[in-house]
Amino acid sequence: MEAKKDQWSTKLGFILSSAGAAIGLGAIWKFPYMTGMNGGGAFFLLFIAFTVIIGLPILIAEFVIGRGAQKEAVSAYQTLAPKSGWSFIGHWGVVGAFILMSFYSVVGGWVLIYSALSIPGMVIKDNANYQELFATITGSPAITILGLALFILLNVIVISFGIKDGIEKSSKILMPLLFVFFIILVIRAVTFEGAMEGIRFFLQPDFSKLTASNVLDALGQSFFSLAVGISVMVTYSSYLGKDVSLPMSAGSVSIMNIFVSLLAGLAIFPVVFAFGLEPAQGPGLLFIVLPEAFAQMPFGAFFLTLFLLLFLFAVLTSSFSMLEIITSAFTEKKQRSRKKVAMIAGLAVFIAGIPAALSSSNLSDFKIFGLTAFDASDFLVSNIMLPAGCLFIALFIGFKMDKKLIKQEFSYGNHLSETTYQIWFLIMRWIAPITIIIVFLRSLNII
Repeated sequence: MEAKKDQWSTKLGFILSSAGAAIGLGAIWKFPYMTGMNGGGAFFLLFIAFTVIIGLPILIAEFVIGRGAQKEAVSAYQTLAPKSGWSFIGHWGVVGAFILMSFYSVVGGWVLIYSALSIPGMVIKDNANYQELFATITGSPAITILGLALFILLNVIVISFGIKDGIEKSSKILMPLLFVFFIILVIRAVTFEGAMEGIRFFLQPDFSKLTASNVLDALGQSFFSLAVGISVMVTYSSYLGKDVSLPMSAGSVSIMNIFVSLLAGLAIFPVVFAFGLEPAQGPGLLFIVLPEAFAQMPFGAFFLTLFLLLFLFAVLTSSFSMLEIITSAFTEKKQRSRKKVAMIAGLAVFIAGIPAALSSSNLSDFKIFGLTAFDASDFLVSNIMLPAGCLFIALFIGFKMDKKLIKQEFSYGNHLSETTYQIWFLIMRWIAPITIIIVFLRSLNII
């Protein structure tokens, strides 16, 4: 099987780029507001459990499939199981990545706009109403469409340069800086008067408030945060050499993901409760809380700008992975120009993202099953396409892919025991599929 010419140059570059693909908006933007809307500590505990027990094994599985085939998502399944029909998983992933990026880029546009406004000090002001500012930005069709367009343009430029020159170099520098700034923000957040109430909300579980819908949300969030279920990581690992341990790399990505989610919660909820904000604020929670927190710090406007720029990078690393899976799906076989395909894909994502961008303005009354275009896209991807995609991947590993190749890919570059492999394979064949099906059916009140 011929290896791809474009490769990650280092293990660290692959891990940080994969972590960037996983973390982004999933851990920093979506996790806090989902936790706030689903009751706090119990949701966080479920999220960790699903990440470790289901998400991590599936992340390893995507790595195994990608490196085993040395192909992007669609071609990987065709290569590993030719003429069997399993290639639909790759197509499912490309469609899922497309829908995900269409509304994800809207939020990326918000981050871009906030970053631009913060540079001249237009975000943090005396007696500023940050809830009103967020409503003004998201309620302006011109601002949201401009943010969407610029965000997608940045993605197209980077993806046009490919893996090593585009994604990997930037990840090595900026991801560690983001961790440092998050830790600084947490230290300040927990020192506010009334912060302990927010910490208790976030870390003290109350299972009496959990519903089946909350459990499905936690499962979907674990998949969303790890970027599994749409074969993004299949594409990323197809650029990986045989000297890298897939389980150890997946473990590193998962630990970073949980750690950043923890930092996000500790940075957000103490501020929420200290300033009497609503934890179930929804998608705007981060954009309301961050300025409130930085406004209370010395040189707050400067540090907000720096944090937003780093956050923008984290958001971009996630969207890079989505555009990469779409672009590579159309350049792998027919050797089309990467730049042209990236431009066409970016234009298509922009058009698809317009309804979500206008969900708080011109299309606020347009509903799909009672949800705005933005919320409907989010629900479709997070609660249906990602869990279903993870189910398909688990079944593919457990019942279709060549067992010898699976074990080889699992074992390369590490010294894990046979027992570890058997436990992982048991999870993939039985525990993960059964858990996903039960959670999904329970959320629909079928069982």
